[in-house]
Amino acid sequence: MTTASIALQKLSDISSGSVARAGQVAGPLWKMLTLNLADMAILPKRGLALSIEPAGLSLVYGSRFLSRIRVKGVRTYPFEEGRYPSPAHLASTAALARSEMKAFRPEITLSIPKAWAVVRNVELPVTVKESLVNVISYELDRLTPLTPETALYDYRVIGEEGGKLRIMLVAARADLVNPYLDAFRERGIAVDRVTVFPSAMATVCSFVHSPQSTIFVNINARGYEGGCIVDGALSSVFAGDFDGTDEAANAKRVTEEINQCSDTARKEGASPLVIVSSGTGNEAAALKKSLTSTVDMQQGIAGKLRLARGNESIPPPPAAGGLLESLWPKAQGFNLLQRGVREKAKTPVLFTIFLVALLVAMGILYVVAPLRIEEKRLQEIDRRIAAIRGEVKNVEALKKEVDNLEAEIATINGFKKGRPMALQMVKELTTILPKSAWLTRVRITESTAEIEGYAASATELLPKLEASPLLKKVEFSSPTFRDARLNSDRFVIRMEIEGSDSEGKAKP
Repeated sequence: MTTASIALQKLSDISSGSVARAGQVAGPLWKMLTLNLADMAILPKRGLALSIEPAGLSLVYGSRFLSRIRVKGVRTYPFEEGRYPSPAHLASTAALARSEMKAFRPEITLSIPKAWAVVRNVELPVTVKESLVNVISYELDRLTPLTPETALYDYRVIGEEGGKLRIMLVAARADLVNPYLDAFRERGIAVDRVTVFPSAMATVCSFVHSPQSTIFVNINARGYEGGCIVDGALSSVFAGDFDGTDEAANAKRVTEEINQCSDTARKEGASPLVIVSSGTGNEAAALKKSLTSTVDMQQGIAGKLRLARGNESIPPPPAAGGLLESLWPKAQGFNLLQRGVREKAKTPVLFTIFLVALLVAMGILYVVAPLRIEEKRLQEIDRRIAAIRGEVKNVEALKKEVDNLEAEIATINGFKKGRPMALQMVKELTTILPKSAWLTRVRITESTAEIEGYAASATELLPKLEASPLLKKVEFSSPTFRDARLNSDRFVIRMEIEGSDSEGKAKP
């Protein structure tokens, strides 16, 4: 491999690593920037679930805050046996219960019996996945006894296998449900979602026993309703009416339904837990004897749902499930009012803009703040310098005076060191020369001295000068002559200073 190939390979590896690291940073950053507070269940929310059951009307009021769901109120109102109440009676009862529980402006969920709806598992080609809403609407009259114009419906994709989509379709007659919705609306109660018993009970089971697969069944005096949950989603439902009062026969019939669902779930690799709920108690007791292991649904709800203080009533499963479908973000319930249409989660642009602006502001602050701090420090230093500037000038003046004095002292010391013998030499000459001699000129250099003057006898001066320890090589530098007028010898004597070399420089 050539050097160029090695360099290109290293550059490629570095680029790949940089892209990977950028992806690791960009992914969490984008999630943070596009954070949807509602989806994260951070914002508070209130919900009210109304469940039309064979035995009566159940209402459950609750709230969610920071992903914690709490039941604040439970109300149950019995019906006339064998009959469902009229829309007006049901709406007035619901309005009264809402007022008693002080449940104002919650999201309202209406749970209707399985008998009011058609629940079918259908298969469609996987090619229709992108336009599934239109296909369901177009094929509804073929898949159910209802048409899109006369039905309230919704669907869930529960699996994909062999080029087929497995879909659970739920549809109810609009002329049966709409009168109740209109009656509620007249009482100031706007229903936000309509679900069915099996969906509500599946939501309760998923909330209490998630992620375990479960088979649930709700038994009443008229019959039973149930379903199977696999991988957190409702995969099948079953229901039936009791033919008589034989509890053993009724329990056997329910057991057969449960075993059939259990076999189907095991084929999909699940080992479901059986959960039983009953309004009467006799059928449930007989059913528990025929099954190896069952779990009471009411106990599970009491153990998992938080009940507000002063409210010790355990909410019925269908009503509790309706509440969870509106408050629990992970709920996979149905809403028949949507007719299969689901709003896509929108990126929270305003929140993203706010976060981007916040990051930009923090970046600017990160860059500008140190500069501002250093600028303030420089201003403080300048202020201190200005405060001591007068003292600095006084110090500089004193320093200048000191420099001048040092220069003068240096000059004097230099003169003193440069002329170390001058004064001493004059003193020595004054001491040596007799009183009869006087000098007219004295010339002293670094190495020599020369004197001119008059003496009674010039020759007498040489021995005296030679005897001085400061002088050597004393000699006349010019002839002497007798000045008759002064009666003295005029002389010029030259001598060397002891300790200097012949060139006139002082020895070290």
